[in-house]
Amino acid sequence: MTAPIKSIKVGLVGFGTVGTGVWETLQKNGQLISDRSNNQFKIDIVKAAVRDISKKRIEDAPDTMFTADWNDVVSDENVDVVVELIGGTTTAFDIVAAALKLGKTVVTGNKALLAERGAELFALSQEHSAAIHFEAAVAGGIPIIKAVQESYVGNDIESMVGIINGTSNYILERMTDAGLGYPEALKEAQELGYAESDPTLDVNGWDAAHKSILLATLAYGSVIDPEEVYVRGIERVTSTDIEFANKLGYATKLLSVVRKHSDGQIELRTQPSFIPKSHILSSVNGVFNAVAVKGDASGDSLFYGRGAGKEPTASSVVADIVDAAHTISSGSPHRGFLPYSEDSKVKSIDDTSTPYYVRFDVIDRPGVIADIAQVLANDGVGISGTHSPVDPENPDKEFVDMVFLLHTCTFGKLKATLKKVLALDSVNSEPVVFRIENL
Repeated sequence: MTAPIKSIKVGLVGFGTVGTGVWETLQKNGQLISDRSNNQFKIDIVKAAVRDISKKRIEDAPDTMFTADWNDVVSDENVDVVVELIGGTTTAFDIVAAALKLGKTVVTGNKALLAERGAELFALSQEHSAAIHFEAAVAGGIPIIKAVQESYVGNDIESMVGIINGTSNYILERMTDAGLGYPEALKEAQELGYAESDPTLDVNGWDAAHKSILLATLAYGSVIDPEEVYVRGIERVTSTDIEFANKLGYATKLLSVVRKHSDGQIELRTQPSFIPKSHILSSVNGVFNAVAVKGDASGDSLFYGRGAGKEPTASSVVADIVDAAHTISSGSPHRGFLPYSEDSKVKSIDDTSTPYYVRFDVIDRPGVIADIAQVLANDGVGISGTHSPVDPENPDKEFVDMVFLLHTCTFGKLKATLKKVLALDSVNSEPVVFRIENL
């Protein structure tokens, strides 16, 4: 006699863009999922918490499924998997913590929650043997979380370098290709729906930084303190520097770098960077994301795809629900993230090294280049090139941009040296600095 198919019951907290995408994906592909699982289970969404109970929902979703109180979802004895889709780090924390304490599996795409309060939640997950799955928290529809957890389980991951914020990537592309200034490019991104009305976390770098923290947590087995992570956004990127980069053979990207050093310390930073046009990451355009992973056994791999949007994000959420369903239906042990090492030591940003692009606003007079070069030489900072374009419409202007390309040195040494350069009476303002990434 064939055993009855087990129903894995899911409760959603949040039924907005992603929530409706999850519903639609399961309605469309639910039978396909069951078939691929050898009909061990089927997945049913049985309850959803929403902010406005009177708002019109998807027609085939029954009204009885909805509630205005998230506690109704979490505490429902019939709900096996709680899916948190509201964002933020306060109420979302309460929801996830309550579900874990009841021993329920949690699925979330909330990178800020896990990056900032992951230590508490992963501890609850371990204490109550209740898994947290979070594929949708990083890079939308790209299965990078599952790859790091499963496909790279036999690797010591040496580095993960990526473009993991589509909004910033789109803005920088438009500044490069269309010559737009930052305000104009941001406004266009908002009009197209690529940027929120409040784009702060996207453009200040923290959306990408939260994702990189999660990747580092998975790769190295311990929770990372966000306060130890260096983050700089794109708000101060100018067309001048993008134009310089383009002429010098570089693309300008908001880059997140996760790298393990031989001393065991983890380099973890997010900032606008210059990438050689010859590198594949330079061709990642629009709202697409990409993560280059290097394992000691696997070598180099690239994960590429849509980093946000209704369908890609819903795809990742559904993948986590299916993973949870496998665990529940088979009675197998906890399959979420479990810390397995001591706290990872984050390398001080001052101890990290790259070549640099540095632009100075200087008084155009004889000896300026020599004065700056002397300060750099005295501190042992090498120069690989200098550039000072002439404005044909105003060849006699008093102030000019002077660009120095510098050899590899620590960021701490560079900062100390630039303070001395800034003291020169020919230098008018704080220099502009970009890292040049030799990937």
